[in-house]
Amino acid sequence: MLLTNFVIFTAFVTGVVAAPFEFPLPDGFPRPSPAQLVEIEQGAGGTLASSFLPTSLKSAAVTTLQLLANNELFEVAFFSELVTNISTKVAGYDEVATAPLDRAYLIKALSTITNQEELHALGANGILAGAGQAPIAPCKYDFPVNNFKEAILLAQTFTDIALGTVPAVQALFAADGGDEIRNIPLLGSILAQEGEQVGFFRYVQQKTPSAAPFLTGGTASFAFTALQMFIVPDSCPKPLSSIDIPTFGALNIISKPMARNTTLWYAVNGPIDCEHQSVVYISGQNLPLAVPISCPARPHQAMTRFKAEFPFEAGFANGLTIAAVVNGTVPLLSPDAVAEATVYGPGLIEVD
Repeated sequence: MLLTNFVIFTAFVTGVVAAPFEFPLPDGFPRPSPAQLVEIEQGAGGTLASSFLPTSLKSAAVTTLQLLANNELFEVAFFSELVTNISTKVAGYDEVATAPLDRAYLIKALSTITNQEELHALGANGILAGAGQAPIAPCKYDFPVNNFKEAILLAQTFTDIALGTVPAVQALFAADGGDEIRNIPLLGSILAQEGEQVGFFRYVQQKTPSAAPFLTGGTASFAFTALQMFIVPDSCPKPLSSIDIPTFGALNIISKPMARNTTLWYAVNGPIDCEHQSVVYISGQNLPLAVPISCPARPHQAMTRFKAEFPFEAGFANGLTIAAVVNGTVPLLSPDAVAEATVYGPGLIEVD
């Protein structure tokens, strides 16, 4: 499993050994009893939404809700393991690792986030079930982190992906004309809640709580590709291949990006055509920016390495930037257009 799509992990992903995370949780999730659900809601600070449940869904809405449910289950698994690691003072998560934060506050905050993500997952599956669709059951998960600092940076990154994906889902619900259009405000409330979370993750790292005035957009295919890096292969009751969202080859970022113009080295498990492909960056709400791939690409230990400019000073936003290798060298006008042309990606770059 190639985890180095996330540039933040390239320095330390090797050597991480842990048993895969498996459900259920002690609170009964993903199938809590009515009494257990009340406890989850109390921990989350609010109840499951009682707003409109569609009785039918367009096929595209089914697909995107399957993605959202899968992502929420992953997040529940991640935060559950993180709370356990901090609470039991696993090496890398003890008082030294979490200092100067108040540990009682930290455990409470992350436990609340866990409960909130449980309700997000139950809500997405509830919409699917209400429309006669099978709910998504959890997989087994691996997380490429072994200390608190790495875990919080990962939480920031996958939450940034969610913040870019949910608006695309809202746009799809608005465009497809199905009953799911009435759930757009619900998605908006989840989007705002995830924004509160990422502000907390950034604050813990002593970053400004808000990264940029306009956050980086995304697509379902980029989110689905990134999600699968944390899922143990063949561990999902519903095969991921049955979800009709395209995925791409891994784009591994070898060098460390900086908040300035620089050159980055990449590696992929496949060929690169440096004359007819390019690297495209999606950052903030700017138009995607394509840069040439420097020739020649170099074989290296069964991988192909190549370099391209990272023109941060061309107007990139702080926080998340998405990189992709695409067919063609002409400008692309939206994240969707980038995804349609992508061969390798997403490369997820976090700079501040």
